[in-house]
Amino acid sequence: MTKTLACAALALALAAPAWAALKDGDKAPDFSAPAYLAGKPFTFKLADALKQGPVVLYFFPAAHTSGCNLEAHLFSQAIDQFKALHASVIGVTAGNTDQLADFSKETEHCSGKFPVAADAGAEIAKEYDAVLSMKPEWSNRTSYVIAPDGTIAHVYSDLDPKGHVRQTLDAVRALTKK
Repeated sequence: MTKTLACAALALALAAPAWAALKDGDKAPDFSAPAYLAGKPFTFKLADALKQGPVVLYFFPAAHTSGCNLEAHLFSQAIDQFKALHASVIGVTAGNTDQLADFSKETEHCSGKFPVAADAGAEIAKEYDAVLSMKPEWSNRTSYVIAPDGTIAHVYSDLDPKGHVRQTLDAVRALTKK
């Protein structure tokens, strides 16, 4: 009976959305991190990216896992729509960071169209309240749209990867209409 309850609790935890504590209007924590674009290393700096326009910052648990593979692929398919709105996309993970160079260039994932950054120890995720509760050394699946002034314009947190692109693209569209 105890094993059944434990399994049920784990299933609920996995199915339940992860609720981010940062809200619209909050100041986004600034960060820089080692990143890859099409397999090439560089240092991503949020402050520099915001000078170009809105930033979609999406946290994902780990490279080369089923949900994260799908989410990266969906962002890569929509990247031209984000660019048309002068928005950039950055994926950040604390999981499988040794695989990010390949993940960033593989056509079934990022396709070299947007960067992914390594978050050692989930330090950035902690600042954004985006830590996976059942595995705190990894980030959960939370997406932020950050306005060029550094404030959070939209937050979407759900372990299902399918809604993140639509949610963030709609938020960027609304932000650019202001």
